[in-house]
Amino acid sequence: MSQKERIEALKQKHAALERAIDEENKRPLPNDDMISDLKRRKLRIKDELYQLERI
Repeated sequence: MSQKERIEALKQKHAALERAIDEENKRPLPNDDMISDLKRRKLRIKDELYQLERI
């Protein structure tokens, strides 16, 4: 996988996590633990994207 493909895949995962967070927040009783986990995963991806895009 090229660096460009890796960046694109990470961006897609980031967007999917954002959608999952939004969907969970729209539920009548959102699961705060799940939201925290999703946000943590999203931040890890964002950090990895930042590192890859700096190269």
